[in-house]
Amino acid sequence: MDDQPNTQLSGTIPAGRRSWLGLLIPAALVFAALLALGTWQLRRKAWKEGLIASLTEKLDAPAAALPPPASWPHLQEARDEYRRVKFHAQSESGTDALVYASASAFRPDVNTLGPGYWVFVPAKLPDGAVVVVNRGFVPNNQWDATARAAAQISGDVEIVGVMRWPEASHWFTPKADPAHNLWFLRDPAEIAAAKGWPKVAPFYVEQESPALSEPWPKPGKLVVHLPNDHLQYAVTWYGLALMLVFVFVAYTVKSRRVARNNDGR
Repeated sequence: MDDQPNTQLSGTIPAGRRSWLGLLIPAALVFAALLALGTWQLRRKAWKEGLIASLTEKLDAPAAALPPPASWPHLQEARDEYRRVKFHAQSESGTDALVYASASAFRPDVNTLGPGYWVFVPAKLPDGAVVVVNRGFVPNNQWDATARAAAQISGDVEIVGVMRWPEASHWFTPKADPAHNLWFLRDPAEIAAAKGWPKVAPFYVEQESPALSEPWPKPGKLVVHLPNDHLQYAVTWYGLALMLVFVFVAYTVKSRRVARNNDGR
């Protein structure tokens, strides 16, 4: 009489079947996670495309009059940022603040110039209110007396630009160094307080025009240059999910074949 136990009669599961059944739940969880990541990237893609379309529409719109100072407390960043505006202003000579910059998502024309500075100056409106203006970019090896003089607004000038809101500080944002006229955040209120400027608007304006007679600082039109690689990421996650299915099926087929071979001995 054969002393080998009968797995079917004893109710035990063959070893080969146990191996792939034990991996079924972990594999299903990983598969669901990969599908969720892929779907999330598709949603991010749709969101990014909507954002790019909205920004492009705002930046391509004709410049409108700058909102009057009485309306400034009621402006909203989500609604009013990136509006193109125009206004007449003048500034005192010798007033500027340098904000360190290494790259820009809206000024790709300066990204090949290396690190440098945004040149911020206060601009006084005809009614006496003050708006901080970003006159443009200057590479760090080009900031000299010529660039400093060009940064000043001489007399009554019509400025065309885009309204922007202050940047938020993060854990790794370096501390401002007012003693050396250097900042690391585009925050007009912080700069104005340190420089002793009058109270300024809660926003600042990225200058598009007028163009300056000197090459630096360099103003320019903002353009939407936001990366949108979410479809690529979604394809990657979905591809990994499909690969997981193939690997799991292949492993299951192999495990069952081994189990049948062992049962036939």
